[in-house]
Amino acid sequence: MSPISDKKILEFKNLKKLYGNIVAVGGTSMEIMDGEFLTLLGPSGSGKTTILLMIAGFENPTSGEILFQGKPINRVPPEKRNIGMVFQNYALFPHMTIFGNLAFPLKMRKVGKEEKERKVKEVLDVVELPGYGNRFPKQLSGGQQQRIALARALIFDPPILLMDEPLGALDKKLREHMQLEIKHIQSRLKKTVIYVTHDQEEAMVMSDRIVVMNKGEVQQIGTPGELYERPINKFVAGFIGESNLIEGKVVDSKGDALTIQMDDESRHQLQWNDGVAIGDHVCFSIRPEKVIINEQSRPENALKGMVQEIIYIGETTRYKVIVGKDKIINVREMNTGDSSPFKKGEKVKLSWKMKNLRRLEN
Repeated sequence: MSPISDKKILEFKNLKKLYGNIVAVGGTSMEIMDGEFLTLLGPSGSGKTTILLMIAGFENPTSGEILFQGKPINRVPPEKRNIGMVFQNYALFPHMTIFGNLAFPLKMRKVGKEEKERKVKEVLDVVELPGYGNRFPKQLSGGQQQRIALARALIFDPPILLMDEPLGALDKKLREHMQLEIKHIQSRLKKTVIYVTHDQEEAMVMSDRIVVMNKGEVQQIGTPGELYERPINKFVAGFIGESNLIEGKVVDSKGDALTIQMDDESRHQLQWNDGVAIGDHVCFSIRPEKVIINEQSRPENALKGMVQEIIYIGETTRYKVIVGKDKIINVREMNTGDSSPFKKGEKVKLSWKMKNLRRLEN
């Protein structure tokens, strides 16, 4: 984890951005701490890049305030905000050497020759590309160009670094490597990073906290573990990892035992002990790896179903089990042998511990 302080570095107060009648960001409020790696995560059109552009000063909020170290910056021009930014397309000048690219922000700040040379050398060391100053961008690989783009954003020592899907153009293996590299550099330099991605796995790997967004609204803010283990609504449960949703009307309740009637009229018994009454419409989430097939001991919950599909994925096997008329429950189990103990068409019983069930907002 990053060395996060308890000091706010950035704050949004009811931040809103409209494009005509389209709400790009709707009334968002949050605090970002000094030294934090915060990721804005969501599908295309969720408002995450719009927030980044408002922080940088390239877009003006329709209403609300952005506070940097306690002071409003809505009317501060981009060049005066002292914020670094890394783009997906690297945005390197092809006609300049790597030295020229890195020195450019310092030149704009009228930094002297000796200091420029010292800072370029330092930042090339930070991104582990020493001696690359005389090369041109076209002579570098995609990963190396991304490191140079990061170095250019770091060279003037900004207190905040904004990163807009910077790894989107890289192949999977290199992208996974760069995720850890960026995280290590951020942690070592104790920089505040606000990172935009639509890749939930990338967000989980890199972030101290994640802001899950959809259609301009913040759905939930939390650590990767909090969002995965305790999603608050159906969108978060489905966007962060994979979830089985068990949804329906409570038709009976005896102690901890609930009987849920699904849309297909099938009834299933669940165990839940918190504020549910007959007639309530409820939605529960259970992760595939928390579902157990054919547990021999008495289960806390149980659904009867039939194995529809078996998918072998190396270290795990995924089962699709039909419950009721057409409800699919996904199960993921670690492989301990080279074949599945279950067969297609086999009738099975699914169970899980009550502590792994989550009630979601509708």
